[in-house]
Amino acid sequence: MDSLSNEHEEDFRLVALAQKGDMRAYDGLVIRHRGKIFAMIRNMIKNDADAWDLSQDVFIKAWQALPRFEARARFSTWLFRIAHNVVYDWVRKRKIESAGELNDEIFDRDRIDASARTAPAIIDSPDDALSHTELRIKIETALAKLSPEHREAVILKDVQGLSYKEIAEVMDSTLGTVMSRLFYARQKLQTLLKDEYDSR
Repeated sequence: MDSLSNEHEEDFRLVALAQKGDMRAYDGLVIRHRGKIFAMIRNMIKNDADAWDLSQDVFIKAWQALPRFEARARFSTWLFRIAHNVVYDWVRKRKIESAGELNDEIFDRDRIDASARTAPAIIDSPDDALSHTELRIKIETALAKLSPEHREAVILKDVQGLSYKEIAEVMDSTLGTVMSRLFYARQKLQTLLKDEYDSR
């Protein structure tokens, strides 16, 4: 049995205990998934403090909805769906959406050093190149120029490693919509990164 299916089995074991009111089991789920949820939200809104607050909201909402969770989907996919809704509610409440793009004012405001002891843990990206600071900044800048939907699709696929089907569940979209968003987003990212490289 591979480690991924072991991971899902452990999630379901902890979920079953948490659904019976075992808070320690739920704490275990939070510890297992908080890095991924924080990383997804931070990549979407580019503000560590707000991303940390929204991550807490996700786990509060997940606890409240846990009795309704069924093991048909992976627990992590279900959490990403809640995170998606929390972020979009937050965006709507602040009326920072303008022509489908997130307002730049919330990007890179009050950046917290990820190595600081008080900063929440961030799961490393599967792409080793992202650890290179200069490249990471260029990619983050290019991502910030995408619409929230395109940015989220890229983050869920290329950073979090979700399948197209899981992304469709998280974003409440069809598979075709997810595929076209990813295609468009990757094309735009390539162009933005190429322009950045050519302008040097």
